[in-house]
Amino acid sequence: MMPASNMVASLIHTITAHSGDITCLSFTHDRLATGSGDKTLRLWSLDDFSEHQSSPLLGHSYNIHCCVFSPFGSILATCSTDGKLILWDVKAYEITAILQHPSKNSIRVCRFSPDSSHIVSGSDDNTICMWEVATKKLIRSFSGHEESVVALAYSPDNNYLVSGSTYGDLHVWDACFGHGRYLFLEVEGHDLGVTCCEFSPTYGSARNPQSGIANFLLATSGKDNLIKLWIFTAPVGSADVVLKCHNTLPGHSDTVTSCAFNPSGTILASGSLDKTVRLWDPVRGIPLFTIDAHNRFVSCCAFSLDGRLLATGSIDRTVKIWKLTDTSHIMEGLMGYEAPEEDVKPTSSANPVCAMENWTVDDVVAWLATFGLEQYQDRFRENIIDGSELLALTSSDLETILGVAPLGHRNKILRNREVSKMQMVPKSEAKEIKLPDLSSHDELLCPITREIMKDPVIAADGYTYDRSAIQAWLESGKDRSPMTNTVLDHRSLTPNRTLKMVIERFLEQMK
Repeated sequence: MMPASNMVASLIHTITAHSGDITCLSFTHDRLATGSGDKTLRLWSLDDFSEHQSSPLLGHSYNIHCCVFSPFGSILATCSTDGKLILWDVKAYEITAILQHPSKNSIRVCRFSPDSSHIVSGSDDNTICMWEVATKKLIRSFSGHEESVVALAYSPDNNYLVSGSTYGDLHVWDACFGHGRYLFLEVEGHDLGVTCCEFSPTYGSARNPQSGIANFLLATSGKDNLIKLWIFTAPVGSADVVLKCHNTLPGHSDTVTSCAFNPSGTILASGSLDKTVRLWDPVRGIPLFTIDAHNRFVSCCAFSLDGRLLATGSIDRTVKIWKLTDTSHIMEGLMGYEAPEEDVKPTSSANPVCAMENWTVDDVVAWLATFGLEQYQDRFRENIIDGSELLALTSSDLETILGVAPLGHRNKILRNREVSKMQMVPKSEAKEIKLPDLSSHDELLCPITREIMKDPVIAADGYTYDRSAIQAWLESGKDRSPMTNTVLDHRSLTPNRTLKMVIERFLEQMK
């Protein structure tokens, strides 16, 4: 299991083949499916991200809203504004069935049951349809929503179904015994509308054999800019279902369009109209880090089945593939690093290992991001708030000088300052340690100079370089990647802040 607090995301590939907005993503064991507003579904090998010979799949006449592989990996389902739910055979990528709601309205979302025996779909007709995969027959419909059904999730035990609508409500249904009426209604799921809901694949999956009560963790996203975590409990076979909000994760500044758990349930990813992807620890309910690499709204995100890759899609018409790397082999043994305690909210695994009064302005700015207050970074930088200035700040200073108006945000900064003061170790107290061999940590070295990077940035080819080295490369007139020799799509450079923090921690021990 990858420790979430020691994770680094590195961009390894960008897909630019679609001519429309990216709307959906789905992984199987060896392939990634990408759906788009250009009406096509494309398939990519996970070995080298080459496009499959059967791609693109052409079956829809309007935007594709959702694509999903069955848990057993033998079927791919897509749904669209054209009102069709299409099932594709994965071996030949041929259409095996075209299903429609009786109303023939647009279908917004589809999900397979965990045992692959059924598939459900949500539509603009405000209903949910359940189909038997083997016979391709509609076996039941669920009615109760007042607006379009855009979010669906099966419980890991196959017994329950949760749905969300653009009205903002959440319904729980009996997916096993066929009760037509909802078992539970949460009217105030998300203000202005629900956009996505997903069950954790691991949390509470082992039912208490004595009580027979199902206990699961559900994540939902909405137009209120929030991720909400819900505790779902239900005695099996009973209608006494309870969905209780357990935690709310603020941080996005616009509608959260999608959310996804990694296979181990230790990481939750969310995409937003604020152009960012955020990663969270869902068990402790804390932010891990933010990926800011898309030029426009992020519409979808998905983890690979082994949890090592994260795909993000955007209306900038690109899909970005991120490799998630466990950096604990670098961090272990470094002075000032300790794995975060479960009951204490850590400021970050990447804080500078020196006394707070020795922090630079960059250290302070990076520290703000560790607890979700990136919106104040520019103000701190403009006012040259370094560690010593941070220690002197009062609540009044935060409000009048730095523009931190909400009392909750001011208190959050002051609380985290006290926690960080206790966690930091002055350089004078650092013990002599044995440094790791650089040759075994190639991720710290610039591919061009083969030296430790000072300011790592991500180029258009997805590789990370030291800023000065890649800028010199580009300014020399070269338009191809130093690594792949392919033409660079653009000359923009994106800071790899997470890797920079890891490098700074490593270098601190060399002083």
